[in-house]
Amino acid sequence: MIGLEIHCQLTGLNSKLFCPCRADYRGMRPNTNVCPVCMGLPGTLPLLNAAAVRSAAAIAMSLNCTPGERLAFFRKNYFYPDLPKNFQITQYDAYGNTSVGGRGVVRLGDRDIRITRVQLEEDPGRLSYEGGADGRATTLVDYNRAGVALVEIVTEPDFEDPRQARDFMNMLADTVESLGAADPHLDGAMRADGNVSVRGGNKVEIKNINSFHDLEKALHFEITRQNSLCDAGRAVVQETRHWDERRRITIPSRTKEAELDYRYFLEGDIPWVVMDNDTVRHIREAMPESVMSRRDRYIRYGIAPQVAAVLAADALCCRLFEESHTGRTARLIANLITTDFMGVMDTREKRAASRLRAGHLSALAGAIDGGGITRSQARTILAGLARDGGDAEALIREAGTSGDLAGVVAQVIQEEPEAAERARTNPPTINHLVGMVMRKTRGSADPQETLRLIREALGE
Repeated sequence: MIGLEIHCQLTGLNSKLFCPCRADYRGMRPNTNVCPVCMGLPGTLPLLNAAAVRSAAAIAMSLNCTPGERLAFFRKNYFYPDLPKNFQITQYDAYGNTSVGGRGVVRLGDRDIRITRVQLEEDPGRLSYEGGADGRATTLVDYNRAGVALVEIVTEPDFEDPRQARDFMNMLADTVESLGAADPHLDGAMRADGNVSVRGGNKVEIKNINSFHDLEKALHFEITRQNSLCDAGRAVVQETRHWDERRRITIPSRTKEAELDYRYFLEGDIPWVVMDNDTVRHIREAMPESVMSRRDRYIRYGIAPQVAAVLAADALCCRLFEESHTGRTARLIANLITTDFMGVMDTREKRAASRLRAGHLSALAGAIDGGGITRSQARTILAGLARDGGDAEALIREAGTSGDLAGVVAQVIQEEPEAAERARTNPPTINHLVGMVMRKTRGSADPQETLRLIREALGE
């Protein structure tokens, strides 16, 4: 059983959750983006950032969660070097649904992923280890991040395998990015804790995994580790573990706390927040089109439901699609993106760094539609454009010339069936076919390209 706890910084804000310090702390010298409020000095009072509440509520609504009518904040008490107050101001449903988002359901492929809650809280500081990530060396603390607005999304254990968890993270990243609430590409902007249990045993939490790719690897490793313990007749200890990126293993961190250990109680310095119908309506009206709505619209374009779901869940791919398709080319461009582009750029990070542009897709779709190039040629051109960029029209013209040569190759093989059969069993005799093509093209064909096309036509 796999469940996720995702922490998403609201990087679209100007200030922290309870004080005027900058929300964007990146690139600053350690411990310079702090004030008496976010450091929890005696006599200070927190002031709630209203924009953070609206942004967090929009994320909750986009996940089909029920907005809380009255929001409460609590003190979560624990002692750790990155927590300057020795408690964290967060939300806790002690009196019904008092978080920004109650229960919801999100469709992921053919599965429903249940959302337990969405809550708003402050981020702790950041620990840095000198000499190793296992905590046995010097530990340095940077409080620049302490107090930054953080949204925590907690799911039910509805994921059957680690790949589904990674797909959910990609979908969520696209959602918060389209809302303008967060930039998931920033370092540490989205972090996930993976909760794993096997065979009905104890739950193990893997903390603070920054990379979606590493999340998938960490979950795979932890499943294997727990199954091995069960096979050996040993108990799985309920604990918190960390992902060691270098060794590609999870390592013990501390015994997992129970909920009672945090001694939650109401934060008396922050009044209850009323989310009336007008406030909720205004937030909904300001929200962009949801992933589900986009998928349904793409299906109306004639795109297959599975293709539409994959396309709608990726913000970059949606943008490429919207800027490149016409009504006539919608299905073709959708397939170019989801099959060819996403096949070559198979991670979110690769797609973000690619050099493919909407104009490239428009040119490729027009050339395929007009018969200038084949679908196979388009796939090769698109892969090059995604990696290196370039002039799509020039590459299409070059491929068109290659297409003419392919026709000559096909004609020669049809006219020389015995020579083609000999070439299949005795490769050196392929030169006879090359010579025939050169004769038909009066020496204008490129020998290397001719050889490649003949080998391809012979099925090598």
